[in-house]
Amino acid sequence: MPLIPSDVRAVFFDAVGTLLFPEPSAPSVYADAARLFGLHLSASEVRTRFIAAYRREEAADVAAKWVTSEDRERDRWRVIVADTLAGVTDLEACYGYLFDHFAKPSAWHVAPDTAEVLLTLQSRGFILGMGSNYDARLWSLLDAFQELAPLRERVIISAAVGVRKPGLGFFHEVTRAAGCEPGSVLFVGDDVGNDYEGATAAEMHAMLLDLHAKHPNVPHRITQLVELLY
Repeated sequence: MPLIPSDVRAVFFDAVGTLLFPEPSAPSVYADAARLFGLHLSASEVRTRFIAAYRREEAADVAAKWVTSEDRERDRWRVIVADTLAGVTDLEACYGYLFDHFAKPSAWHVAPDTAEVLLTLQSRGFILGMGSNYDARLWSLLDAFQELAPLRERVIISAAVGVRKPGLGFFHEVTRAAGCEPGSVLFVGDDVGNDYEGATAAEMHAMLLDLHAKHPNVPHRITQLVELLY
């Protein structure tokens, strides 16, 4: 039986952690930035600090009912950098260095099976798009990676639409862009709460990309994107 249900007309993908991956890893980049600004931390120390800072900002977003904007995303990442790299000599310069770094295509790589999956789904007649909790920096990546071209016409970015996943408003924008009912949309992403549960709550089909097989209890999951074609 195909993994994509027969009533699905549109397939939307999350960006970071699903199709796009930082290279080197975010903890390594943060550790390198810290050293440039006088703070010596290992990548593992950075990772521990980053996760704690990220979770605090997620809690703030929950309290704000997932409302966001370009300004909020900048402030959000400024706080995360400040908490993760407390002790650097010039916090604002360090933040600017990191914010600009992750806007560069050279800081990212595309999952190796992306082109095959998108082109095959497109050839099978599916409407394709992307839905991401990111900001305007995503456009530079979409423009740089030819593999992502099939998604370019239908891109929902949280900072642009004013609400982050898993907020229902975000998935309503996905439905609008897809041009079909929620039950005809499949949303594919790597985050259980933001992607899988968010899409399910919006009455979409959902598929978890579980790259490291950490969520065996999720009923609809794959460990490689290419499994969508089976």
